[in-house]
Amino acid sequence: MPIERPSDSSLIIGVAASTAERVHLARLLGGADALLLVSNADQARAFLELTGVTVAPSAAIGATAAVPKVPTVAAAAERRMQAVREPEPVAELRLDVDRRVVRWKDREMPLTRLEHDFLHCLVAEPGRIWTYQRLHHAVWGNEHLGHGSHIHSVVKRLRQKLTNLGATVTIHAVRGVGFHLLPTT
Repeated sequence: MPIERPSDSSLIIGVAASTAERVHLARLLGGADALLLVSNADQARAFLELTGVTVAPSAAIGATAAVPKVPTVAAAAERRMQAVREPEPVAELRLDVDRRVVRWKDREMPLTRLEHDFLHCLVAEPGRIWTYQRLHHAVWGNEHLGHGSHIHSVVKRLRQKLTNLGATVTIHAVRGVGFHLLPTT
């Protein structure tokens, strides 16, 4: 089933001075069609001007300010989203919720509860990037992220199981943000 996206994409620009704040914004806004994170308003202004949008030097660019549409960036983001909506190989991956089994064509593999819940998130919306925070909340049921080794452990086991099934999909990492399910390259 294809993911429904609005035909009109918007660019969200997040301005945060520190890396930690930008990571936090990425986690909060990970589902956005197009997201640009910069460390100051001048960088945001320079990006907008590079794409043909003129911004007055005194214009306030903040969390509540309206960000003008940037057709070239939005169109590129929409093309990327089209490419990852539900690629054919992803559509062939099935998850048996009752038995906690992942199925690829005529083969199946049992899953632990954590593996099942993690993969269920990714299969429900193929191509969508699930942030560490969202995955942690959906799978472990709390907000504690810790150092993330438990998430990476589940991903490692799931990747191995998908490989053992002969699946042509895998879990791709988006560095510093989270994971999504895509065809293997």
